[in-house]
Amino acid sequence: MFSSVGIYTEYFLGMLTSIFIARHLGPTDYGAYSAIIWLVAMGVAITNAGTASAVIKFVAELRGSGREDLIASTINYLRHAQRWFLLAVLVATGLMLLLAGQHVAPGFNHWLLFGFLALGVALRSQYMFNVGIAKGFENFRAIAIVASIATPINLGMVVLAWTLDAKVEALLVVFLISGAIFYGVSRYQTVRLIPPSPTDVVLPTEFMRRLRRHMRLVAVTVTIGFFAASEVEVFFLNMFGTAAAAGHFKVAYLLASGAAMLVPGVISALLLPMMANALSQGRDVAGRRFVASTTYLALLAAPLVGFGAVFCVPIIGFMYGAQYAPAAPVFAACLFACALSTVSQSGSSLLISADRQITILVLVILCGVIKVSLDVILIRAYGLGGATIAYVAAAMFGATANLILALRMIGMQPNWVRLARIILAAALTALAVMPLRGHWPPLPTLIVAGLVTVPVYAVLTLLLKCWSSEDIEHLAQLHRRFAGGRPRVFGRLLAWSGRSVARDQAQ
Repeated sequence: MFSSVGIYTEYFLGMLTSIFIARHLGPTDYGAYSAIIWLVAMGVAITNAGTASAVIKFVAELRGSGREDLIASTINYLRHAQRWFLLAVLVATGLMLLLAGQHVAPGFNHWLLFGFLALGVALRSQYMFNVGIAKGFENFRAIAIVASIATPINLGMVVLAWTLDAKVEALLVVFLISGAIFYGVSRYQTVRLIPPSPTDVVLPTEFMRRLRRHMRLVAVTVTIGFFAASEVEVFFLNMFGTAAAAGHFKVAYLLASGAAMLVPGVISALLLPMMANALSQGRDVAGRRFVASTTYLALLAAPLVGFGAVFCVPIIGFMYGAQYAPAAPVFAACLFACALSTVSQSGSSLLISADRQITILVLVILCGVIKVSLDVILIRAYGLGGATIAYVAAAMFGATANLILALRMIGMQPNWVRLARIILAAALTALAVMPLRGHWPPLPTLIVAGLVTVPVYAVLTLLLKCWSSEDIEHLAQLHRRFAGGRPRVFGRLLAWSGRSVARDQAQ
């Protein structure tokens, strides 16, 4: 529940924030603004490379093995390592602006831009590290509180800047202020989670060996993986295409990634600490958790992709306006890619928890090479369309490889027939709501379509036996408890589906 509150608050209000900024600036200025924000995101990814995931993994592992006395020393060590990563990022950023500033950020004062990047990266990386601490303790309440306080303040500042007709530079200042707020609130929420321990605690040699190995490998993996997983197309579109195309892609990517995080991401955000904890209890426990997580992620992601494919035009039109119409098909494609990547996070979380960093590193390097190569070639030739093809192709390769490697490691197979039925249920739901497209203005269209999609998909998943008997029994209990067993036809449908699935499982 708390994970859902944190994710929904941060991404929903963050999406509203991006809408205000995109509508205010227009595609061209928004493309230039997005390229600068992407540089901050890249700096944060490299600064936290090896430390943010390590604090989640090893704090969860120490808790699972009953070694809470080592947690404080582990976190202190990782914070010290993070400062060295930050120093390297700042040196690289300064050299990049000195040698290629006119290509990377044309039209900006490069001295002021360096100061902005230094502060932005430092604040956001510390905030993300604090979030990692909370995830390691599986304290999603702290993350929800941070999002509930800081995100509305950020939205309010953006709305104020919009009403004052602020320029790009003013919005960058707002970004810095919001970074300071996110850091301060997250620091206050997480500092009290860390159990006190003697100052002379020495981390075990074998533990330190694993910790350093994890950081070295993940640092390279995250740095390269950032190009494979992020919207690097915005950067290349600014260099080889147009700023307007970069703005269109940024809108499509941001909306798609936010939607994927709001729906299947509710579960995926829990996976790394859950898998690390499960592996400490045994491979069978982790295997069952992996199979179940993949199925639930698919159940949530499939209807989202279908809905986005059918209603991409009214969604973009309502949220961003007619000037962003070229982003509609890009949004549908990016939504498919983001949903697929989210579903595959069950596999990557399992591989990270099992210390398979070398495997992940090789995979990430392949994905990064494929994506950057496709970006350079296709964006030069086809602009926005080429960026879309490159992004989707790289996402499909990475997601497929993640799941295959995890399946080979764990020695278990998901129920492929059940996954196929889930996809069929989502496709039939999309066909059922397709006649609603284009008959009303965007908002009524989306409201009616949403109200139809949810019950139709729910009923189809039961008719097509997409749930396990345990799932159906739990749904029946919720139906009796919160709805008093009404409508009775739904209760009878649950009972029929439960008996049918039970017979299939028995056979």
